[in-house]
Amino acid sequence: MAVQLNHTIVAARDKRAAADFLVEILGLQPPTAFGPFLTVETANAVSLDYLETDREIVSQHYAFLVSEQEFDEIFGRIQEKKLMYWADPGHNNAGLINTRDGGRGVYFDDPNGHALEILTRPYGSGPE
Repeated sequence: MAVQLNHTIVAARDKRAAADFLVEILGLQPPTAFGPFLTVETANAVSLDYLETDREIVSQHYAFLVSEQEFDEIFGRIQEKKLMYWADPGHNNAGLINTRDGGRGVYFDDPNGHALEILTRPYGSGPE
């Protein structure tokens, strides 16, 4: 069996608000409860399991590979919500998207400060 990522735990102040944010922005199915988690599943069966905490939340990065059409739809929702977005993970190029490898990518933050990214081509997969 090839190694595959199955799930990751995402720390949140309010797991419902955080999971609902991801579902709404990315256009995914509603989260489901599993033990102490609210689970959001992606198309490739990897789940983000939101866990509520009152401890310090350290920002993590979560990147989602999407089609060109999905990018347009998701980016439209980012703009409708007037969310800040950047072309880079360091948040240096505000209000821009990147076009690395012949695709498009953009970074934005979730309500807990986790850095989310959507991209249409995996980095390193095409011409710079």
